[in-house]
Amino acid sequence: MVAIVGKPNVGKSTLLNALVGQKISITSRKAQTTRHRITGIRTEGATQFVFADTPGFQTRHSTALNKSLNKAVMGTIGDVDVVMLVVEAGRFTPADAKVLGLLKPGIPVVLVANKLDEVGRRAELAPWLQEVAAKAQFAEIVPMSAKNPKDVQRVFGILEKYLPEQPWFYGEDELTDRSEKFLAGETVREKLFRFTGDELPYTSTVVIDKFEEEPSPKFGRMVRIAATIVVERDGHKAMVIGEKGERLKRIGMEARQELEKLMDCKVFLEVWVKVRSGWADDEARVRSFGYE
Repeated sequence: MVAIVGKPNVGKSTLLNALVGQKISITSRKAQTTRHRITGIRTEGATQFVFADTPGFQTRHSTALNKSLNKAVMGTIGDVDVVMLVVEAGRFTPADAKVLGLLKPGIPVVLVANKLDEVGRRAELAPWLQEVAAKAQFAEIVPMSAKNPKDVQRVFGILEKYLPEQPWFYGEDELTDRSEKFLAGETVREKLFRFTGDELPYTSTVVIDKFEEEPSPKFGRMVRIAATIVVERDGHKAMVIGEKGERLKRIGMEARQELEKLMDCKVFLEVWVKVRSGWADDEARVRSFGYE
């Protein structure tokens, strides 16, 4: 069991997808894209790696939603064999230090200096690495880019040393413990963030109202999905729908195409938008929308 932790936007989900070899965790430039613990599985030879991608630890706001996200992080880091603390290569911020402070003693921590491809001058990295090494007893420090397949492959060899010998938890070809219904909601949410950019507050979410499988002589397998995008204000609703409904149409179309690839079947997807003001501050509603 390997936890992937770090502050928001350091590339944790991109790293998880690269390690698993398939996209199972959504990504966008928006901070706080990941909101749940997502387990990714990769079996290499005799070793099974079970990765838990966590939400970025929130230090700034204390809404009911953020408390739930932080709880998901804290619940994950206690019961793993090794922790990957992901930071941006060349930067170690007070928010990174705060996440480091949460980690429990006794569990080895591998510091991953990610986004190496964005570092202008590699020569400047050496003094930074020395500086970072002095901050804690890291088991290893790994400068890498999640976009570089050789770097990703190297990580397996590094992590393997810290894993116990025991039977595998999952089948050899399993990639995640999350259901298709969960992945459908996440895929719609990713497209929502991608097409609204920074205009839309991160407190928008997606609820799957219907996920029904139907036999289909024409397609073999067919799934009907109804999803609701939940926003906090009427202005946000108009923004998501876009002029003449174009933006909402595009969100639905791209999500459907990606889900057809992911689930290898025909997908019919309907997407609606509803306003629920203040939901991110309402504990009962946060829970009802599927957060821990």
